Amino acid sequence: MTTPLKWLLSVLSTRPHKIEGTPRRVRGLLGGKYVFDTTSAKYVWEHAYYPYFYIPKTAFEKGVLEEVGSSAKKPYWLGKLSAGGKITDRVLVFDHAGPLEDLVRIEVSALDGWFVEDEKLLGTHPKDPYKRVECIPSSREIRIEVDGTVIAKSSQNVFLFETMLRPRYYLATTSMNWEFLTESETTSYCPYKGMANYYNVKIKGKEIKDVVWYYRYPTAESALTAGRLCFYNEKVDVFVDGVKEK
Repeated sequence: MTTPLKWLLSVLSTRPHKIEGTPRRVRGLLGGKYVFDTTSAKYVWEHAYYPYFYIPKTAFEKGVLEEVGSSAKKPYWLGKLSAGGKITDRVLVFDHAGPLEDLVRIEVSALDGWFVEDEKLLGTHPKDPYKRVECIPSSREIRIEVDGTVIAKSSQNVFLFETMLRPRYYLATTSMNWEFLTESETTSYCPYKGMANYYNVKIKGKEIKDVVWYYRYPTAESALTAGRLCFYNEKVDVFVDGVKEK
């Protein structure tokens, strides 16, 4: 297996925005086996938006972590993880790199699963300890339009406020004009909300793909959104109490 150069360069060229320890137990599953189990992981913000887990070298099970790329005179080396018949080379090990010394960076999708305590990590990164998701019922009227046609209208909503992001409006299924919605096969995962399914909107010969999403079984912190539909504000016209969002 060959580590893509683009991925490697993107990691090495990024100066960590912030690094913090965490007392959380973090485990990684590969090939049916836990390849590491630690309470000494680090949150590393490679940028300002969300963190990744970096794992101490000493946390790995014996024999699962190997060097595959020579990095003479460099503070890192390329590695691979092997367990249960599975192998991944999306691994970067730091030897002498200041605050990253003796830490291992594994691409999240390279493992079969990451667990924080006993909760499986959803999505492409762990939850940011400084980010909050707040779901609040609201009777303010939300109207969704596409090219002047009303797609949904509701005054029984849940407003979701997420740190540093714009509000999202979750509407009751009965508020939809279903003639304009078609099911999509797309799914995605959010560490704060869970697995999302999607709908497309098709109107007047125009199709907007994956513009509506919903969570059948959201996480506990987003439980009020269960079964409700949310539109990408950026792709439709949203009116709150008759006032169009900018």
